[in-house]
Amino acid sequence: MVRDQSAAYSLLDLIQGSVMTQAISVAAKLGIADVLSDGPLSAEEVAGRVGSDPEATYRLLRTLSGYSVFAVEPDGRFALTPMGDALREDAPDSMRGMAVLMSHPMLWEDWGHLLSSVRTGEANLPKLRGMGAYEFLGAHPEYAAVFFQGMGSISASETDPVVAAYDFSQFRTIVDIAGGRGGLLAGILSQAPDAQGVLVDREFATADAPPVLEAAGVAGRVTIENGTCFDKLPQGADAYVLKHVLHDFPEPECLAILQNVRDAIAPDGTLLLIEYVLGGNNERHIGNIIDLWLLLLLGAKERTLPEYEELFAKANLKISRAIPTTCPVSIIEAVPV
Repeated sequence: MVRDQSAAYSLLDLIQGSVMTQAISVAAKLGIADVLSDGPLSAEEVAGRVGSDPEATYRLLRTLSGYSVFAVEPDGRFALTPMGDALREDAPDSMRGMAVLMSHPMLWEDWGHLLSSVRTGEANLPKLRGMGAYEFLGAHPEYAAVFFQGMGSISASETDPVVAAYDFSQFRTIVDIAGGRGGLLAGILSQAPDAQGVLVDREFATADAPPVLEAAGVAGRVTIENGTCFDKLPQGADAYVLKHVLHDFPEPECLAILQNVRDAIAPDGTLLLIEYVLGGNNERHIGNIIDLWLLLLLGAKERTLPEYEELFAKANLKISRAIPTTCPVSIIEAVPV
């Protein structure tokens, strides 16, 4: 009797995911998607434009075509697919930064210690590096630039779906807490032409915000205030936004942040939390992968909606609804009680 080995080979495909990570990252670093953006090319033509070995380039393209990153034309030339298009540096939803980050030696070293975090339930990065994640990034600016560009790839791709899923025009003043360069706030204010915005983050995080806000045509409606989510927030606004903030912290710090918002928000105000909301155990969701990342690096976690409801109740906030978007994040709407 011949044993069905399909499950074993499906598992092998997952096990070899690290090889695909490296292959995609090499294509990103070489800029292969960028040179294919004008049309199909042979492997030799691609190699000539990106400065690589023709045969090795063919082998890379052949492998990635098997996973629909590229496609092989009938004449043997290689072309972009919708997936490969996202590797272009200037693609609207570019994942190039994430592809480069995921092959960085420092990140690979971090992930090599996941076993320790699973055994202990604690972040391993402080043990490995001798300092917390943000201290480590501050001490390694080259890696920090790669890290934040990679994370920015995902964050930027979420702006349009978030703005499309919710009516922000109902608010007069919108405070984006830990809003970085202001990309999300710019998108929100573009949809809410009568609203004013306040961008709150540390000085280095908002340093590049002015050109982002100018490009969106909303700079005249935004005030930048430097501080953290633990500092006193602008008072009395009717909307406060927290995007991918709470998932970075253990519960005590999450409660401190939420209480900080509760102290600042207008009595009839709204808190909008934009996060991954985990579902059932068998659901394939990027939030489950990010959850392991948070465990490893920060000792933090993603949450289900009931877990968010319990957390918010401790800070005298009540979740009124959770709104899905066309990307993996949801908008959790809460009000003070």
